[in-house]
Amino acid sequence: METSSATEPHGSSPNALGRLPGSFSAALRFWEPRRLIYNLVLTGFVLAWLLGTWPHFRPVMTLEGALQLAFFALLANLCYSAAYLAELILQPLAPNAGWLRWRSVLWVFGTVLAVLMENYWIADEIYPFVR
Repeated sequence: METSSATEPHGSSPNALGRLPGSFSAALRFWEPRRLIYNLVLTGFVLAWLLGTWPHFRPVMTLEGALQLAFFALLANLCYSAAYLAELILQPLAPNAGWLRWRSVLWVFGTVLAVLMENYWIADEIYPFVR
């Protein structure tokens, strides 16, 4: 028969998420699976720009261009992590059921904002300067 260790709380699971405080592990379970969808949406818009205006972007397809793209992808994921800050601030203000609804709204709003920022950046900052 297994017994739990004196250092582990009663009923905790052996995985890493089980040892985290409840609200943070719930936040991880909500936000992290959606990070993949967020990245796929942003990638889709970049590919649409590249394929839709291919001859124009051909000169930027270099190692330097790939490094810049990787930097912006990293920056987009850093911005996505701001959801955890919103989680810390807003979760205590809303009842549990209400917060679960607002999480989805926040995710959609954040993803749309990221797409708008991405399109602005490509159209205004990158597109005009590509030769």
